[in-house]
Amino acid sequence: MSFWEKLLNAIGNTAGNALSAVVEAIRTVFEGDPETRRKVAFSVAIIALSAKMAKADGIVSEKEVEAFREIFEFPEDQAKNVARLYNLARQDVAGYEAYAERLSTLCVTCAANCPVLEDVLDGLFHIAKADGLIHEKELSFLAHIAEIFQMSETRFEQIAARHVSSGGDPYKVLGVSPSDDFPTIRRRYRGLVSEHHPDRLISRGVPKEFHVIANERMAALNAAYAAIEKERRAA
Repeated sequence: MSFWEKLLNAIGNTAGNALSAVVEAIRTVFEGDPETRRKVAFSVAIIALSAKMAKADGIVSEKEVEAFREIFEFPEDQAKNVARLYNLARQDVAGYEAYAERLSTLCVTCAANCPVLEDVLDGLFHIAKADGLIHEKELSFLAHIAEIFQMSETRFEQIAARHVSSGGDPYKVLGVSPSDDFPTIRRRYRGLVSEHHPDRLISRGVPKEFHVIANERMAALNAAYAAIEKERRAA
């Protein structure tokens, strides 16, 4: 039995009030398997919050569905289970704030700027920008999610800068200031590259399929560093 089936069997038919059942099932069904528990918690967070984001925006485009599948390359025989969980979240009477608050507690090491929750936010950004534009309602949704995740405004701006289609401010992408000297910027860049290496994501329980996001993140960091380096050399 797949972990999707175990989770949904534990939840039962609770379309109107699924949140509590989902969180409790993750806590209990996978209690003796922390690695699977982390993977399930992360997957559910992406699925549930992307469902809530689609509801807040009012539109679910085909490209957004494709972006979702890029993150979760689940077997075809599990597609119905994933769709069922998505629909449970979308139909749930609980608002997205409640989902974000409860799902954030599944990260047992959660603290301000928790890297696992940053991974979740990156996944949501990936889906939101799939149609070529992050809409105002989506950005507001994502900003509020970050706030609930106890993420600083500076950290959120850094994440958002990585995803804007026109290419974000390279200093914001790296979380540095134009007044910083280049050795400081280089140390920050190298620290971020180490922090966001795909191997680190796997150790945090992020599914292997999430390499799409990891590659996007690394590309944004590399491009930002290259732009600053070029600017400093030209000065």
